[in-house]
Amino acid sequence: MKLISIVVPCYNEEESIPSFYKECINVIKKIKNVKYEIIFVNDGSKDNTLNILKKYSKIDSNVKYISFSRNFGKEAAMLAGLKYANGDYITLMDADLQDPPHLLIEMYSKIQKEKVDCVIARRKNRIGEPKIRSFFARKFYTIISKMAKLNIADGERDFRLMTRQLLDSILELNEYNRFFKGLFSYVGYNVEYIEYSNVLRKNGKTKWSFFSLLKYGIEGIVSFSTMPLIISTFIGLIFFIISVIFVIVIFVKTLIYGDPVAGWPSLACIILFSSGIQLLCFGIMGEYLAKLYLETKSRPIYIVKETNINR
Repeated sequence: MKLISIVVPCYNEEESIPSFYKECINVIKKIKNVKYEIIFVNDGSKDNTLNILKKYSKIDSNVKYISFSRNFGKEAAMLAGLKYANGDYITLMDADLQDPPHLLIEMYSKIQKEKVDCVIARRKNRIGEPKIRSFFARKFYTIISKMAKLNIADGERDFRLMTRQLLDSILELNEYNRFFKGLFSYVGYNVEYIEYSNVLRKNGKTKWSFFSLLKYGIEGIVSFSTMPLIISTFIGLIFFIISVIFVIVIFVKTLIYGDPVAGWPSLACIILFSSGIQLLCFGIMGEYLAKLYLETKSRPIYIVKETNINR
């Protein structure tokens, strides 16, 4: 029998876990000739999440939990769960049921019949999501696909079913700064998509604000592309050319009309604008230096405080 590992990052999900577990078990029972393990990763939750996970692990021996010493972020939680997974097939799912568990049946069928390496859930719409957030999300996928030359589809979720071979390739990548959607695209393999209508969170509140998603997007671009550095170089070159033109104009104007003291408001605006561009370029370079700084320190991506998984 094949073993399916279900990896579930959790951060303050005490309200969602019971519903998720119940629905997951109902789905697994419909897939023939498979065993399962559900690996919950408690990412430093401040609510009763860990106690609920311990309760389910006593009821069901197939339920495993990993608990971090503090909040390390979703990417770290996914990595921990994937490292501890023993399955022939491995899936990533969110506990809030925005990744519909029933799609797992179709995913498993597709990965068996079509002999693909990964089946990814993709939202075909964003019904119920704020329009501004949807707009920026679509633009992000367009920008990162062009900048980093990655094949990340609009609406692609972390929810995917993958083979052990694909997972092993992911785990061979040892970088500290991880953007999993980019990593999955980077390793390649044969991929298929399953589309579904957007599902809203049933319990609890989202942990992703607009600014946290913006930060996540910037980290993704910086992790997989040096294009921002190239753009900042071109901006610097353009402003250098503009400054040379201005010097020539001022020189000619002085020869013809003299040199009256005028135009200080426009000069102030130009200085402020050019200073802003310089700070932007310094900020871009700072992002890359920060990534390099974190990589060279070689600190652990996460720290496991307790788990019921024997390694």
